[in-house]
Amino acid sequence: MTAQPTIDTAERRRRLAVRHHLAAASRAADVTELARDLAGIHATDPASVYLGALARVRNLKHEDIARALYDDRSVLKILGMRRTMFVVPRDLAGTINVGATRAIASGERKRLLQMVERANVDKDVGRWVSTVEKETVDALDELGEATAAELTKRVPGLRVQVLFGEGTKWAGKVGVSTRMLFLLAAEGRIVRGRPRGTWLSSMYAWAPMDRWLGKPLDEPPMDDAQADLVRRWLRTFGPGTRRDIQWWTGWTVATTKKAIAAVGAVEVELEDGPGLALPDDLEPTAGGVAWVALLPALDTTTMGWFERSWYMGDHVMRLFDRNGNAGPTIWVDGRVFGGWAQRKSGEIVYRLLEDVSAASKKGVDAEAARIEEWLGDSRIIPRFRTPLEVELV
Repeated sequence: MTAQPTIDTAERRRRLAVRHHLAAASRAADVTELARDLAGIHATDPASVYLGALARVRNLKHEDIARALYDDRSVLKILGMRRTMFVVPRDLAGTINVGATRAIASGERKRLLQMVERANVDKDVGRWVSTVEKETVDALDELGEATAAELTKRVPGLRVQVLFGEGTKWAGKVGVSTRMLFLLAAEGRIVRGRPRGTWLSSMYAWAPMDRWLGKPLDEPPMDDAQADLVRRWLRTFGPGTRRDIQWWTGWTVATTKKAIAAVGAVEVELEDGPGLALPDDLEPTAGGVAWVALLPALDTTTMGWFERSWYMGDHVMRLFDRNGNAGPTIWVDGRVFGGWAQRKSGEIVYRLLEDVSAASKKGVDAEAARIEEWLGDSRIIPRFRTPLEVELV
């Protein structure tokens, strides 16, 4: 019997340096290359896109990201895996929409119908929702781009209030506009355009997807799209476990197993148990350069796995919130050693939770100073606060 290949933790950390563009010599040339190589940049928090790119792209300027997103449109901000926003290259957007987001859209449509029904807006709920949907799409086609507030002035149905979270402490009311725009985005029919306000703003103008791209999103076959997502995850984040892949994609066990089988993933031995890798991706990574990175809240790398002990150690409780959202982290040679934050004064402060070498400490200081200078007068507050980040500010 042939022994399973072994990929140790040191190799997994070396892969991060190169594949996640975190070592200085492995920086990406631009945001589009970075988004492709990371299988999408985590974008729930606007600041995470910019600060994650700052850590990985050579000579990055603020305007480089806006240009790629809104002028060149070489990358898009779309809803993806786990109901999470990602910045992705154009050629990956259709794959994600078919392989991950369509299932979310199906559930979202049912949820919207239920909300409208409980609001007693109309006896024929399906007809009412279809009418509001058409009026919204028609208004966007006419306007080209519009914010939710601008659309509600044109489409009366979007102003209707519906209940959400009934029976929970999060219960409240929300306009149909919020749910309708989320649904249309999940279906790949509209896309977030340029934000109104600063680069940290979450108030986006919406645009029809086919007008934004010059064509509709690509629609690969479902099985091909899901296999492609697993292949990309393994190439970027692998090796990892089936549970890692299932968590990252948001799929069922059955869907995950099927997609893993489709790419011919092989079993490997990790230091903490069995894992998976692509059959042509078992060789060790050359070199082992030292690197330091200060990554933002909800960073793509930090949020890449469900099983996190190999890079987080015992620090999850300090650096994640209760719902599994990562705060700002300090990485040294592929492992998290602490966290950082920005104070109201603009100062970047940090705390190491373990000792590091003098050279690494110097690197942390240099990165903190670089982020502070790059942010200038901008102030960032993570969308999800974590214990250490709150302590630091």
